[in-house]
Amino acid sequence: MNTPNPAGADAGITDTTLASAIDARTHDSRLAWLAGQQTFWVTLAALLAFAGLSLASDVFATQQNLFNVARNFAFVAIIAIGMTAVIVTGGIDLSVGAVLVLSGMVTGMAMNSGMSIWLAVPLGLAAALAVGAFNGVLIAYVGVPPFVVTLGMLSIARSLAMVLSDNRMVYSFGPDQPALLALGGGFLELALPFVDPVRIPNPLIFMLVLMVCTSLAFRWSRWGRYLFAIGGNERAATLTGVPVKRVKVGVYMFCALCAGLTGVLEVGWLGTITTGLGQGMELTVIAAAVIGGANLSGGIGSAFGAVVGAALIEVIRNSLTLLGISTFWQGTFVGTFIVIAVLFDRLRSRSANE
Repeated sequence: MNTPNPAGADAGITDTTLASAIDARTHDSRLAWLAGQQTFWVTLAALLAFAGLSLASDVFATQQNLFNVARNFAFVAIIAIGMTAVIVTGGIDLSVGAVLVLSGMVTGMAMNSGMSIWLAVPLGLAAALAVGAFNGVLIAYVGVPPFVVTLGMLSIARSLAMVLSDNRMVYSFGPDQPALLALGGGFLELALPFVDPVRIPNPLIFMLVLMVCTSLAFRWSRWGRYLFAIGGNERAATLTGVPVKRVKVGVYMFCALCAGLTGVLEVGWLGTITTGLGQGMELTVIAAAVIGGANLSGGIGSAFGAVVGAALIEVIRNSLTLLGISTFWQGTFVGTFIVIAVLFDRLRSRSANE
């Protein structure tokens, strides 16, 4: 006859207790991991700013203003995604604003001469890719520092745009002008129950598609693993067989392509193009990437973080306008967020090492 085993019962109770303890510890570790993510705090800051401005201003949460905010931040976010990829490798690209205007000018001048939009847009993007390839080759194969190469290209690309247009405003884009205006200035209208139809600007759609594709590439593709390996330890990546030089050329081409796409979309939105387009945008883009969690030392960054950083900057800019505060303060707020983001990363790294 079998008799009850008190030890077995005790063991069962102990196993249950252990399981509960492990679950609690796992939950706590996940919360600790989330609290240690810069992207989480930036997202929280953006949401709090959104809620606060909705209460402080009757205009902020209107459909037209949110439409403008979404469109404006999408332009910055598209380039910030490409910039994040470059920063992950430990590099930097200061030429994105100039590449933006060069791509837009090539597209605009080609259409102004009568070329179809189906040929003009690829031509503008090809010009951007050529600039990215030039940057990448000098950085990867010649060994020139990224700061020097891209700073020089900032002047070269904008100068080429001036030469191409004779430094004049272009506002006529040939027979396909309506298609170009619809590409950058159009929107997708969604009919939702119980509310007015919601308009989603085309640049935001491009940004969302790019964010999803880049996030998947960062996480699951060989290219993404190579980027983080190079940014983490370039010498180790080389010794393990990573094609460092080719990857570097590719990532600068990707960043330039993002800037070129933004240039085409901005021309379509504005309906005109001047050689001053995109001036100073490189600083805003780098700020968005850094605020979103990209580490300027390399090895850390995400596409979602770049988008959230761009959104926070645009919310700040829009709020200054709506609240009647001088827009001259925008640089102060953005610069403060950059410093806080870098300090947060330094403190996180120090605590991890301890």
